Amino acid sequence: MTQSFVSLTAKQVMQEAPVIPVIVLHDVAQAVPLARALVAGGIRMLEITLRTAVALDCMRAIRAEVPEAVVGAGTVCNARDVDDCLEAGARFAVSPGYTTQLGAACRERGLPLLPGVATASEIMQAQSDGYTELKFFPAMQAGGVAMLKAFYGPFSHIHFCPTGGITAQNAPEFLALPNVVCVGGSWLVPADALAQADFGRIENLARQAAHLAP
Repeated sequence: MTQSFVSLTAKQVMQEAPVIPVIVLHDVAQAVPLARALVAGGIRMLEITLRTAVALDCMRAIRAEVPEAVVGAGTVCNARDVDDCLEAGARFAVSPGYTTQLGAACRERGLPLLPGVATASEIMQAQSDGYTELKFFPAMQAGGVAMLKAFYGPFSHIHFCPTGGITAQNAPEFLALPNVVCVGGSWLVPADALAQADFGRIENLARQAAHLAP
């Protein structure tokens, strides 16, 4: 099992920048120029979602050719996904939900995990398994800023990365919350910019995101 290069903590992943880009790639050829554009704009933590057949190859390409980037895997749902993304060079994982089995698989393999939660019960389960840095997903549909404010009372020690419906416009409202460290967003990598290979536009979006403030 490949573990030697995994040395981050989930909190370090969250603290790197205000935004973790949620990336869906359908073409391996786009992976390296995209990663270079994001890094040039000040965004190093890259969540490549396991939603396409080429996702793992994209991770391998970025890992090999853009050493400044920190490759992460999104949509990680089970131990098989954990093994696959580790083999591809992922240094952190993000999941849409949480199971004790997934948490154990990541912990046993030394892979930092941002597990997805949407309810108090899910937070309590993740917390009981040792996870205090969590992804709040789907953020807008699950209650948005109001829900995170409500969570702060009983879970003031939990740190969140809200993802799902986050935009450049509403991100500052989330980032202003005391229990939010960063947000996850797909707006940094618009599908039309990828289709047009407009990596300059993506770099500009990354630069703006890197300087987002509450």
